[in-house]
Amino acid sequence: MSGKEYRTITDVKGPLVFLEKTEPVAYGEIVQLRLTDGSMKNGQVLDTSDDMVVVQVFEGTAGVDLGTGVKFMGDVFKLPVSKDLIGRILDGAGRPRDGGPAIVAEGEADIIGAAINPYSRQSPHDFIQTGISAIDCCTTLVRGQKLPIFSASGLPHNDIALQIARQAKLKDSDEEFIVVFCAMGITAEEYNFFRSDLERTGALENAVLFVNLADDPAVERLITPRLALTAAEYLAFEHDYHVLVVYTDVTNYCDALRQIGAAREEVPGRRGYPGYMYTDLAMLYERAGLVKGKKGSITQFPILTMPGDDITHPIPDLSGYITEGQIVISRELHGSGIYPPINVLPSLSRLMGGCIGEKTTRDDHKSVSDQMYAAYAQGRELRGLVAIVGEDALNERDKQLLDFSGLFEDKFLRQSRDEDRSIDETLDLCWDLMQNISTKYLVRLDQKYIDKYHPTEKK
Repeated sequence: MSGKEYRTITDVKGPLVFLEKTEPVAYGEIVQLRLTDGSMKNGQVLDTSDDMVVVQVFEGTAGVDLGTGVKFMGDVFKLPVSKDLIGRILDGAGRPRDGGPAIVAEGEADIIGAAINPYSRQSPHDFIQTGISAIDCCTTLVRGQKLPIFSASGLPHNDIALQIARQAKLKDSDEEFIVVFCAMGITAEEYNFFRSDLERTGALENAVLFVNLADDPAVERLITPRLALTAAEYLAFEHDYHVLVVYTDVTNYCDALRQIGAAREEVPGRRGYPGYMYTDLAMLYERAGLVKGKKGSITQFPILTMPGDDITHPIPDLSGYITEGQIVISRELHGSGIYPPINVLPSLSRLMGGCIGEKTTRDDHKSVSDQMYAAYAQGRELRGLVAIVGEDALNERDKQLLDFSGLFEDKFLRQSRDEDRSIDETLDLCWDLMQNISTKYLVRLDQKYIDKYHPTEKK
């Protein structure tokens, strides 16, 4: 730190301050701004060149003028880390928001972080039981995975995320997950909902909350997930916790990126979002996983609301390339009164195949999942046909599949918000529902599983 204070601001645009370069500065370096009224603000170097430095101001640029003093601190933004983070609520810049004392730090960690080195990355293989049948059976979550929820405005994605945070556990293990909850641009109502639910269930004692509200500075949203991930990495890889990171809402984060890009007069990409949004999201998502030689893990559950329910929008589109699948929330199922309204047909878990089976879940899991998926997909297609030709035109097989699609939604998908089904209960429920289809039509099931598990065919 040079100790010099410069008054070389040439322009202020939105949350950005432009000043002439007066000393060598680094990308990401912390900046202190002293306003003419004596108050202080904090910022970070966003861009640097031979003759100009761009600083993003976390608290907003209200009151910043050409007379504002700027001091470069010679260091990057760091988060004070400690096990005392557990049970605390912090704001989007890492300051206590719960009225409690400042964090007594065991150390400080650079929030920029990095993706896990591929050589050091361990392949995920441990099944996480969420207690939600649609996920556990058809879109299985794996410890160390990044599995986003694709939702839309007005759908119960927050309820699903909270239910997963409460119920997630490793099968046949008493190890608990620490939840790191990262809120970006949510309303005060949503924040109060999350906080009251975590307090009601006692989950807040095993959680760390980083909260950036809708009326907080948009630029602060860019560091909030990095703070959350830094805390998660410390708890996972220094103290061997299994950490579940829940982001909401990634769309608000990307909108803040677009706002900053517009203020910098960058050439926009798709729908006005900056061309580097893919890289920026990858820098967050790729901080999930397992590290060889470390007992802890980081599993990510990003929530993003698709503008206009459009799954081809750049935010879900790019997230789908980076992450290992997606869970898609259906407005149609929600309108039918089904909770959780998870549409298993476009949902996917790319790591599912390596974590299910006799050693982790049950020997029939893969076959049951394939058969349930196929029967439901065909039943859904038949609904459209029935609307044209009528149900009387269907043959025996088609009628059974059509009826099954309704049972699938009403008995399999539908759960209460506090219902925690084990994987064995979920698979047994699948077999009960498949009684409604003649075994000669269960072509995705091996005969050995029909003989072993089918309620009317057991030997």
